[in-house]
Amino acid sequence: MQQNSIATQDTHSKLIGYLLWVFGFLGAHRFYFGKPVTGTIWFFTFGLFLIGWLIDLLLIPAMDRQADLRFQAGPTNYTLAWLLLTFFGVFGLHRFYQGKWLTGLLYLCTGGLFLLGVLYDFWTLNDQISMRHTQRDGAHH
Repeated sequence: MQQNSIATQDTHSKLIGYLLWVFGFLGAHRFYFGKPVTGTIWFFTFGLFLIGWLIDLLLIPAMDRQADLRFQAGPTNYTLAWLLLTFFGVFGLHRFYQGKWLTGLLYLCTGGLFLLGVLYDFWTLNDQISMRHTQRDGAHH
């Protein structure tokens, strides 16, 4: 893994992107790489009738690079947070992982705040983590 002088960090995993692509006709890889609008479109159109899904196989490296440039690296692992959200979101495990104990407990007791909170997190998880890293870095300077 090469580091540029600009210090581009690897916040997202191409391997996970390709694994999520298997379910990409539901938009999973697009949400992961920070593209919630097209992720939602893929979800409702089966990856734009599977054509967009097939094209995405070639676009994943570019989506990975864009995510690495767009989102701030830090102690919270994006991939782990996404796996927790995807498979255990209704239990709030991704929120506990981020140190958001109150909303984690709320999700745990309400099924991910009646699934609406989980949907919100699919749209915003990358930004939540990135903002937390930016605030943390700003506090240390």
